[in-house]
Amino acid sequence: MQIHVIQAGESLWGIAQAYSTSVEDIVEANQIPEPSRLVVGQAVVIPIIGRFYWVQPGDSLWSIAERFGLNYLTLAEINQINPNQPLRIGLRVYIPEQPERPAEINAYIEPRGTVNPALLTEARNVGRFLTYLAPFSYEARRDGTLDPQPLDGIPEVANTTGASLMMVVTNLEEGQFSGELGKDILQSTAVQDLLLDNILAEAARVGYTDIHFDFEFLPADQKEPYNQFLRKAAERIRGEGLLISSALAPKTRADQPGQWYAAHDYRAHGEIVDFVVLMTYEWGYSGGPAMAVSPIGPVEDVIQYALTEMPASKIMMGQNLYGYDWTLPYVAGGQYAEALSPQAAIERAKQYNVPIQYDTEVQAPHFDYVDEEGARHKVWFEDARSIQAKFDLIKQLNLRGISYWKLGLPFPQNWLLINENFDVVKR
Repeated sequence: MQIHVIQAGESLWGIAQAYSTSVEDIVEANQIPEPSRLVVGQAVVIPIIGRFYWVQPGDSLWSIAERFGLNYLTLAEINQINPNQPLRIGLRVYIPEQPERPAEINAYIEPRGTVNPALLTEARNVGRFLTYLAPFSYEARRDGTLDPQPLDGIPEVANTTGASLMMVVTNLEEGQFSGELGKDILQSTAVQDLLLDNILAEAARVGYTDIHFDFEFLPADQKEPYNQFLRKAAERIRGEGLLISSALAPKTRADQPGQWYAAHDYRAHGEIVDFVVLMTYEWGYSGGPAMAVSPIGPVEDVIQYALTEMPASKIMMGQNLYGYDWTLPYVAGGQYAEALSPQAAIERAKQYNVPIQYDTEVQAPHFDYVDEEGARHKVWFEDARSIQAKFDLIKQLNLRGISYWKLGLPFPQNWLLINENFDVVKR
């Protein structure tokens, strides 16, 4: 698999010739709606086995082989190159496909009122790349009951694609995470016991294999009560042969202030649950200033802290499947940014005839445009390059896998690259 960035004057025909593939295969892989209209700076995935590399000044066979984790003599043999001769600048070198490493992949799916057929179709299309499919969410209530959610068709999709179902339990109330609701639950043993009874009954009814707790914005004094609840939950959940997991706010130190962070104890969660999902996204968010949603530096900072509190085998990196279009200038409390898919972002750049830029520091694509009313806009989104940078980090740090928020905004390149980089674990 190869990532190619469109340059001025390029056509899909020329690109296909360069990589010994077909225009049709590139169009299908990237779901390009207008093959004759490409955006300068647009990243496309070339669906070939292995990849090609063009020799740059200063390259040697040894340095290229080292870059891609190969033996230089093997690389010479594959490409029929004399290993004792210097390489010609511009020579195309074939890099064979590398072994995949196992990884667990989760994706949240959020039905709203009903299960949208388009959402179900996307889940069906990507389910083979998932370890877990996680309907979001069952809302815990103060009396220990669970507010149900629509599931029409979701268990059937999981079954046919081999994805396990993750049961997400939250302290959402009227559309917002409620610290007071969480506190009421954590202060009552009777409520906790009834809540766990209801969770396990629903898990048995539907066929969930993992129980996932996402309690957010808990007061700071609820850190230890939350830990104790998870210990109790873990004992009962494992007693039924199920996994337990939790979602954690993106902290970089144990005593990080703020209600989103204070009650999330990385060390305790690492000891109690089978794995965690780090919410490593939303640095750029709809109500904030324009910036990359998941800049790789801050993402790695969170993971590096997590690694001081728990083993890598318990960590799933959180990742967004969307970007935002901000209207400028940013005004606090003003207009919210529009969420859009990577596909829609490319189409918007095409609509306003602007090139896509790529910030190598944060590892994310972006562009600016002016709309018909003269308003300035800034778009940050995800593409093949940004997601590959995250996959490289997962492999470098030997993490358990990746968890996506959320299905519903198409990103076909992501799933192609999942298949290229990982052997998806099925449970």
